[in-house]
Amino acid sequence: MRVLSLGAAIAALLSSPAGAAEIELGSVHYMPVNPGFDRKVPNRSAITDNGISYHGGPVMGTNPDFSNTPNIYFVWYGNWTGDTALTILPDFASNIGGSPYFNINTSYPDGSGNPVINLANFGGSSSDNYSQGSVLTVSRVGNIVAGAISRGDLPLDINGVYFVLTSADVTEGQFCLRYCGWHTWGTYQGTPVKFSFVGNSRRCLRACAANQTTSPNGNLGADGMANLIAHEFEESVTDPQLDAWWQNGTGQENADLCAWMFGTTWTELNGSLANMTLGTRDYLIQQNWVNALGGYCDLSY
Repeated sequence: MRVLSLGAAIAALLSSPAGAAEIELGSVHYMPVNPGFDRKVPNRSAITDNGISYHGGPVMGTNPDFSNTPNIYFVWYGNWTGDTALTILPDFASNIGGSPYFNINTSYPDGSGNPVINLANFGGSSSDNYSQGSVLTVSRVGNIVAGAISRGDLPLDINGVYFVLTSADVTEGQFCLRYCGWHTWGTYQGTPVKFSFVGNSRRCLRACAANQTTSPNGNLGADGMANLIAHEFEESVTDPQLDAWWQNGTGQENADLCAWMFGTTWTELNGSLANMTLGTRDYLIQQNWVNALGGYCDLSY
């Protein structure tokens, strides 16, 4: 199993405490922090094919009978009392499927040539009051997901992507220093489980949010996290076990190739920038890599 760090050192995958619900962990793929300047479009003269390659592993959401449509689950970890993220982020998760943006993932087929279908569901959420403390590790994030499943708060879903969303007082590894989130997978009771850590952008706005002083939904932390969720979700769908779609040579997945590149934007009434509308809300979300026509970053396909 390959391990990707995007330049960051991989934290050791620590074992769970004795007696705790456990997920046997795979490798981890990290999202880099905001470089603080506009990224340049990848040099297409150096790109072969579409700039990203298939390596034989499973892809989510490709079954023509819709039997593996991805489901998004949230675990609200820490103290979220009174935070408007509790409505902003479920709205985002409920509307990303079927959007022009998520349609980019239809350019990624599985080993049988079936493309990702432009569908995704929000399956619900769970709350966790610091069961693993305020300083997390990869394995503790796994424990949080396993705990939500073992308590019956969330189902054990082979088609699920479980997001651990942390309040601003919680940190994990080199979050805010070298990365803003990550995704991985493991097994729980023999079932493959895909899950992701998404740190609270409010903890480090310059590193893990767009460079602006306000945001489309008036919550810099939540709006920043919507962008991180988009990044990790599209990678979880097209490379759920880190053996499907990624770029040879760099190891970058589709969202990495367009990280922190927002494309065409407009100005909201509150002065913030946005670039897409999902449901009734506007967001500022990074572009994703289109696996067609030589490969390129865009907000739709």
